[in-house]
Amino acid sequence: MDKQDGGAGERRLPLAARGLAEPALSRLPADHPGRKEILLAHDESLRSAQPGYLDPVTGLFVLNARFLADRGTCCGRGCRHCPYVVD
Repeated sequence: MDKQDGGAGERRLPLAARGLAEPALSRLPADHPGRKEILLAHDESLRSAQPGYLDPVTGLFVLNARFLADRGTCCGRGCRHCPYVVD
């Protein structure tokens, strides 16, 4: 993959000015009832170099911020851990 694009001719975007472990509040609000468990699952997926985790509330697979950052661009699909979203 070219360092200047996301693999499909798309220019790489700058990451938001927050760590990969911290999602944008617009995607995972501070008062979300499952926030603590979600962040624990996300952190474990980052530590274990997995592309994502099973959401502890819904059971759905969620891509983590490292996987999304490595793609190089935002897909615009509202990913919970999108590292490009700026609140």
